[in-house]
Amino acid sequence: MHAVEEARPTVIHPTALVASGARLGVGVKIGPWCSVGPNVVIEDGVELISHVVVDGQTRLGAGSRYFPFCTVGMAPQDLKYKGEPTRCEIGARTVVREHVTIHRGTATGSGVTRVGSDVLIMANAHVAHDCVLGDRVIIVNNVVMGGHVSIGDDARIMGSAAIHQFVRIGHAALVGGVAGVEADVIPYGSVLGNRARLIGLHWIWLRRNGVQSHDIHDMRRAFLTLYPKNGGDAPFAVRLDAVRQGFAHNARIQEILAFIDAPSRRGLVRPARGDASGLDTEGA
Repeated sequence: MHAVEEARPTVIHPTALVASGARLGVGVKIGPWCSVGPNVVIEDGVELISHVVVDGQTRLGAGSRYFPFCTVGMAPQDLKYKGEPTRCEIGARTVVREHVTIHRGTATGSGVTRVGSDVLIMANAHVAHDCVLGDRVIIVNNVVMGGHVSIGDDARIMGSAAIHQFVRIGHAALVGGVAGVEADVIPYGSVLGNRARLIGLHWIWLRRNGVQSHDIHDMRRAFLTLYPKNGGDAPFAVRLDAVRQGFAHNARIQEILAFIDAPSRRGLVRPARGDASGLDTEGA
């Protein structure tokens, strides 16, 4: 252990302010003019490049990197918050770019804001209190989200999208640039517009991640059963049962159904009437 510590020294720039009580792992680099609060835990190999502020009961996962003028674990922008000891947790190897703000949770929420591992949050994005981001999520520049948002693994949120509080974004979903998302996005769903409308599934992600052609074919059929052109004649519950019975063998379709069945405060993003002609495109 001693040899490892010598090989990976912790380096703190003379202008950085690291409070007594902060816990630093091996190989941590804290650059110029950074500020680290007394209840912060920084795991091995973390780098704060410069002018980074980390406060509150915050844990930074191993190998994560923080670019200038981002803030992590600051008090939430919630008038109900009265200084309770809530938390913020960032996963391993996550990258947080310039001017990003990630606020800690609230006592009236889950009490923790959590960002997963291998996440990329690009410049000027805001992750509000009590949000939960899964692993390998990409948040592009200027994205803003209200409190209590949940974003599943592998989701992609494009630039300047705005996500309403309590919205759920499913696994591997795609939110287009400048979209205003008021309701939940199903796993593998692709949404565009303000207000956002479902335009199809995230076909590019499915193909790039090795999903077999027969599974993609099943997913296309199931999607068009749920969301037929011009809305169809059958009620949504009937269409949902048809998919449940017809595609019980497909785990990804069952994942979509489980997401739809789960409790929601916002309902589902659905296609605009007449949009179904574009639902079958590979580029969606």
